[in-house]
Amino acid sequence: MLIGAGLVVLNFVVRLMPDSQAMEWLARTDLLLHAGVVLGLIGILVGDAL
Repeated sequence: MLIGAGLVVLNFVVRLMPDSQAMEWLARTDLLLHAGVVLGLIGILVGDAL
């Protein structure tokens, strides 16, 4: 869950960074945001299952 929250915050930081080709792609696709939300949800589900 904390890793998911960290990825969401990292996505916000990437949006504030100067544009480079890799950073522009990450900011445009919101890959870290989506990965963070999915990992957070999986973490909650696994925690409840155990």
